[in-house]
Amino acid sequence: MYEEVSHTLLNRILDELKPAIEAKDLRFFYSRLGANFYAIYSLFNKLYGNRSDFDEQLKRLVEVMARNYIERDTHLKQVDRQREADHNWFLHQQWVGMAMYANGFAKDLADLRDKVDYFAELGVNMVHILPICECPEGKSDGGYAVSDFRKVDSRMGNNKILQQIIDGLHQQESLIALDIVVNHTSDQHVWAKKAMQGDAKYQSYFYMFDDRTIPDMFEQTMPEVFPETDPGNFTWSDEINKWVMTVFHKYQWDLNYTNPEVFIEMLDVILFWANKGVDVLRLDAVAFLWKKIGTPCQNEAEAHQVLQLFKDCCQVVAPGLIFIAEAIVAPSEIIKYFGEDAVVAKECDIAYNATFMALLWETVATKNSRLLTQGLKSLPAKLERATWLNYLRCHDDIGFGFDDRDIGLIGYNPPMHRKFLVDYFTGEFSNSSARGRPFGKNEKTGDARISGSLASLVGLQAGVEAGDDLLVRNSHKHIVMLHSLIMSFGGIPLLYYGDEVGTLNDYNYERDTDKSADSRWLHRPKLNWDVMEQRHQPGTIQHQLFTDMQKLIALRKQTDAFADFNNRELLELGNEAIFSYVRYNYANPSDKVVVIANLSAEPQRIELDILRQSAYVDPLMLEDLWTGRAPSVFSNQLVLSGFQFYWLVLSQHHRGF
Repeated sequence: MYEEVSHTLLNRILDELKPAIEAKDLRFFYSRLGANFYAIYSLFNKLYGNRSDFDEQLKRLVEVMARNYIERDTHLKQVDRQREADHNWFLHQQWVGMAMYANGFAKDLADLRDKVDYFAELGVNMVHILPICECPEGKSDGGYAVSDFRKVDSRMGNNKILQQIIDGLHQQESLIALDIVVNHTSDQHVWAKKAMQGDAKYQSYFYMFDDRTIPDMFEQTMPEVFPETDPGNFTWSDEINKWVMTVFHKYQWDLNYTNPEVFIEMLDVILFWANKGVDVLRLDAVAFLWKKIGTPCQNEAEAHQVLQLFKDCCQVVAPGLIFIAEAIVAPSEIIKYFGEDAVVAKECDIAYNATFMALLWETVATKNSRLLTQGLKSLPAKLERATWLNYLRCHDDIGFGFDDRDIGLIGYNPPMHRKFLVDYFTGEFSNSSARGRPFGKNEKTGDARISGSLASLVGLQAGVEAGDDLLVRNSHKHIVMLHSLIMSFGGIPLLYYGDEVGTLNDYNYERDTDKSADSRWLHRPKLNWDVMEQRHQPGTIQHQLFTDMQKLIALRKQTDAFADFNNRELLELGNEAIFSYVRYNYANPSDKVVVIANLSAEPQRIELDILRQSAYVDPLMLEDLWTGRAPSVFSNQLVLSGFQFYWLVLSQHHRGF
């Protein structure tokens, strides 16, 4: 869009920058800047238009974009143009991700570099390495307390080795995803150190106050993130005699995005990693970016504007880069992190489907689809050019943040149901085979979140320890069935390292004083590669799970209907133990896959007439992609064994008719 005021200012800025950039080939930069500048100017004006140095700050913003574009490698610019031409590239079914700690999956980055072929063996082609930037020892928050945004932590390796990993993945036509902690820094970051030395410029990068007057006003409406270990949202600094906002841990200082210099600095960090070849950036703690007295300081409108501004600036410099929003918030809020637009994601391209994850874990405990179906009905529709990350486990805990209204609608009491779930997954409930531990327990309310590995939470650990072959077999089937759902639901499935071979809880954290108080380290294992090698030994649980995951991934990539174009319809088939939906090929709607999963350990049946009327298919003309055979039918009913699933398509025999 052309608008006189903004473009007159842009022309003046470019004239002032001309000596530094006129000898460069900036054709694509200029065309993208022209197309996006009105939006950039408008957002920058909304956030910072009241400042006397507005024009100077906007000039610096354009300068940072121009410099990063000039520094961008020619090959990466070619990738940008390819992805612009196929702007739905990340919605296709070919992508399957895996998240990991570099020093958990491997010894360090050098060891990970030597294991890159493992991802191709499994079929994973989006590798998300959890935070690896420099952090202080003992006060790292698992890598999220960053002291240098541009430097790999020396305990992990160095930037050169990371670049070799990036290049190796690109040679496999795989994507690399990294984390950027945009909300806060470590108190050992150079900006924080300069602030502690009394530098007013860098003190303005953070929220700092001489007394408790303003902090107390904030505290009236700000919730506590870690009430057990780090109560409150402000920490006193003896070095500068000021209160510093520390929403997470006391050693993590919140960045002050009301200062445009902070925004520009962090944009420069984002573009630094984009220019290293990173395809996907996970923006951490985005819900907390803007702080206002009298609010919870989460999900503020200005936080969304900051993200839109990041996105628009990257569209100019590195349009092939996409963002993941790390915002574990209510369904009505998470959808906003795509951007409130009719079609195109204006903030983040991908968001964690935490609702689906939590609902799937609820089914593990209840063995029915009642809340899962109701909760998904309440999930707002996403934009067409945006997608979900569908996952079962990650480095974080499992929270049961369901909508109380949805719980009530299916006849459960919300507080009692949450207590049941906590009791079930911590093994306190009778007949539970789960081996989880509570995290972040609120002694006032009894609420808690859950730590534990996937395999240990579904019963594999209990089965192995008890020598219960039936429980081991059922746990195996349960793990595969749950993965069949994240593979087919719509979005990018994200595996968590070790789950593909049934890695159990890792209790070694109990002996580490820096970790022992944080039960999340239970599911942040250091993989034993002697055990991992058992994936090649038939008869082992590792081999059974790994080969099943390989097959799931391969089938997903072959199935056009699993691309994510809002082409899913939930089905209700008259059996609460069954969860089902149909996926349509967006280019050919008659090409469909009917997904049916038995959430219980007991055999279940579905009336063929109900399936016929709900999915508009003839069940007798279908075959199962997973087994290659017709589904089991008896007495006009479709039959599923315990934890069985179907991916039903029109059989080869009937496709010619």
